[in-house]
Amino acid sequence: MDLFEEIADERRALADLLTGLAPEEQATPSLCAEWTVHEVVGHLVVPLEVGLAKFALEMVRSRGSFDRANARLAREWAQRPCEELLGVLRQRADSRFTPPGMGPEAPLTDLLVHGLDVRWPLGIDREVPAGRLRATLDFVAGAPGGIVPRGSLDGLRFEANDLDWVAGEGAVVRGSAEALLLGLTGRSAALDRLDGEGLATLRGRLSAGRS
Repeated sequence: MDLFEEIADERRALADLLTGLAPEEQATPSLCAEWTVHEVVGHLVVPLEVGLAKFALEMVRSRGSFDRANARLAREWAQRPCEELLGVLRQRADSRFTPPGMGPEAPLTDLLVHGLDVRWPLGIDREVPAGRLRATLDFVAGAPGGIVPRGSLDGLRFEANDLDWVAGEGAVVRGSAEALLLGLTGRSAALDRLDGEGLATLRGRLSAGRS
């Protein structure tokens, strides 16, 4: 599986799904804290248009905080019409940019997770190819201290009930691949769609992470 081809297809598919959103839908809070649907789209376009030099400058302005720089750029890009941003997502779908030191799993994960961040609140269903979900789940579960806070998955076994995927050892947390992906990346909205004896532990860790 060529992950860059999967990324390009995912960008186009997401752009198609979000085309024609009403203003109130664009302003809907996403599952990504403090971002609207429109701002999430802005975030997805930023790596396609912002070079490393501009991002480095934004890091300086944000006092070295990657998260603050990322949030500021997303909001800056979201000043543009949502349809224009979706056009960029289509036009530059074949971009092979990856964050320094990372492979294509990183942008694929960004797309799938943020796609869910907007699709779930808007009630938009989509069947994501199993190979993409499996590659993203593998990446997230294998990246402690990066996307996933270090220690948050310790002692837990995650099992997808709609595709062949498991990770970890310990008390089981079970659910759909989409719900697991959101739970692994700290979205508490996914917890009601998960079950298993390890769910209470995961819930407590996510609650502690928000405090």
